[in-house]
Amino acid sequence: MTSSELRLREAGSSGREFTRLWLVALATYGVGDVVTTVALTRFVPRLSEGNLLLAALLNSHGNLGLIGLKLAVFAGCLAISLYGARTADRFVYYLPPALLAVVGGFTTAYNLRLLFG
Repeated sequence: MTSSELRLREAGSSGREFTRLWLVALATYGVGDVVTTVALTRFVPRLSEGNLLLAALLNSHGNLGLIGLKLAVFAGCLAISLYGARTADRFVYYLPPALLAVVGGFTTAYNLRLLFG
């Protein structure tokens, strides 16, 4: 066990909580948002992507552009979270997966509303 892991354990953090938060972030931001965005862009031609960066990536690279951007954001957030683990900063440790889970949950719900509404 590394010193940063010991400091986080002393601060009341556990690897299990961390893993669960990242699984929720992956499910909502990584899977839910991607699947619903692809469904919207493919099956609802009257709608277009509202995010200008995503729209440009979808127009130039298709779904691979969307997935690439999501992977880059996910990797960046994971790096920030691991930095928080190394410095034993619980806020920096937990904020990225929590933020991705909230954003992913909101965008997935919004996309489903657009898809079925």
